[in-house]
Amino acid sequence: MASIRLLYIDDDPALRRLVGKEFERHGYIVQLAATGEEGLRHLRAGSIDVVALDHYMPGQDGLQTLAAIRADPDPPPVVYVTGSEEGRVAIAALKAGATDYVIKDVGGEFLALLRVAIEGALAQAELRREKDQAEAEVRAARDRFEALASERAVLLREVNHRVGNSLQLVSTFLLMQSDMSDDPDVKAALASAYGRVLAIAQVHKRLYTSDDLRTVALDNYLHALVADIGASAAGENGWLSLAADPVAIDPDRAVAVGVIVTELIINAMKHAYPHGEGAVRVALHAPAGSGVRLCVEDDGLGSRTPRAEGSTGLGQLIIEAMAAKLGAVVTVHARDPGTRVVVDFMKAEANRLVD
Repeated sequence: MASIRLLYIDDDPALRRLVGKEFERHGYIVQLAATGEEGLRHLRAGSIDVVALDHYMPGQDGLQTLAAIRADPDPPPVVYVTGSEEGRVAIAALKAGATDYVIKDVGGEFLALLRVAIEGALAQAELRREKDQAEAEVRAARDRFEALASERAVLLREVNHRVGNSLQLVSTFLLMQSDMSDDPDVKAALASAYGRVLAIAQVHKRLYTSDDLRTVALDNYLHALVADIGASAAGENGWLSLAADPVAIDPDRAVAVGVIVTELIINAMKHAYPHGEGAVRVALHAPAGSGVRLCVEDDGLGSRTPRAEGSTGLGQLIIEAMAAKLGAVVTVHARDPGTRVVVDFMKAEANRLVD
């Protein structure tokens, strides 16, 4: 208790002396003031841990002095001292910011009650400081986390931007090499590789421009992918179309869907129309719930054509691998004319929620 500095403000000199001796005996450092103005000068002159303040004083009364103390940005706790018939004054003091109040009496209990009230006020003040400090630390930690999250998002966007640019450059090289070759098999292989690389590049491009790095708008992604594939293929415009519902999934699953779409389009171009060009339609449907259905269909020969001599079946292997990654079920419907491939999968993996 030796470090606790008490300011007692009271116009009664005998009570001031009594309070001073009692609290010094318990290890307090006591400063005494006869008026509110004098007490405020003590507060301005040095650090005070706690104030005991009488109500009736000449000039500035206790409530006025309390208001002046509370105006300080970091005021000490105040215990208000009133007479036995002044309950309304005590209530007014508590509303004005006093921590506690003590009623003067002539039976000798006043000093003990005052010490208990002062110790309680100091304990409350310490709890309040600890609470404020804890809240400040939480705010600082939250600010640091938000700053790190923002920085991480910027870095991830930059990484996706660079990866997307690099993959776009690789796909361009593949397309250029395909155009320079006279061998139909080489041209077809390079064109297929171009489409696969493009499918991955488009995901990184979408992540770079997205506000949420955890998901990709699958419908927008497929629109861009189908447009790029259509633009790279020779022939008339409009042979390749897409109808897609809004769907958001995580980037890894988006890549798998994009690769499947690319392979199915390439297969349709190769096998459905071996002697010319025809329509290829892509549809993405997401009815209520978590299921998604992808359809790629054509009006050509499709699956009824035998596998070309020398074909590796790589496209089919890739589709199977990507379907396994998605946990998808692939169903091939042979029609007359045409082929319809249906891929059913969930928006998210069973152990991860992505809406």
